[in-house]
Amino acid sequence: MPLLTLPFPNLDPVALSLGPISVKWYGLAYACGLLLGWTYVKRMLRATKLWPQNTAPFAVEKTDDLLLYMTLGVVLGGRLGYVLFYNPAFYFAHPIEIFSVWKGGMSFHGGFIGSALAVLYFARSNAAPLFSVFDVVAAATPIGLFFGRLANFINGELWGRPTAVGWAMVFPGSEAGPLPRHPSQLYEATLEGAALFLLCWWLVHKRDALKNPGFVAGAFTAGYGCARAFCELFREPDPGHWATHGLMTAGILYSLPMIALGLIMMHRAKQSLPHEA
Repeated sequence: MPLLTLPFPNLDPVALSLGPISVKWYGLAYACGLLLGWTYVKRMLRATKLWPQNTAPFAVEKTDDLLLYMTLGVVLGGRLGYVLFYNPAFYFAHPIEIFSVWKGGMSFHGGFIGSALAVLYFARSNAAPLFSVFDVVAAATPIGLFFGRLANFINGELWGRPTAVGWAMVFPGSEAGPLPRHPSQLYEATLEGAALFLLCWWLVHKRDALKNPGFVAGAFTAGYGCARAFCELFREPDPGHWATHGLMTAGILYSLPMIALGLIMMHRAKQSLPHEA
């Protein structure tokens, strides 16, 4: 073990216990991300000067419905994405295990698709401009990503590749082994969460980017794809996945279309509506 290896803060995965009821950090992270995102969405909607023609895309009161749809999209999409993208052979052989969410197994890319479908349904149901709804959701999403990656770290899961850097950690459990590893969950929390939130905040509040519907959503999509692909270089690849070849991983492969889609959305947004200063 390197001399400067940091000790892993072996925290209890259970954040709070009330008799037979246990609240885990992972569930708490989802709840905090959704509720703080909900609060930020309301703030953006109330700041009407941020929007085209100084008109928010939907009423603030509709944010509760959006939260419900997004929760369903994230949970269902995240779980089905993990089943289909990462371990389909196992789950097709044991379909009942698909419902065993307490055993872990969520995919951001699946949650992204589920969230997009939720936004589409919400926009159509409320006659709201689709790309503006995408923008407001995208600006708030990094909040949830930040808390989710911190929960991954606390749970000692999705650890990084073996390394000799001074901040390496030995993660608990036999699967991680005795080797010091990159705390890649913290890299992801920083880039996918904090840095991406600051980028979207700057675009929204300093560049008036919401007046070009779809631009913030495109920046988030491309930005997440780049951040995730970079962090995958330090994260232990999914064992046995068909996409794992050298530095290529499933996470990188699934992020490449996001980068392309995000750039297309940004270009479309700039072309479709002149920016208003």
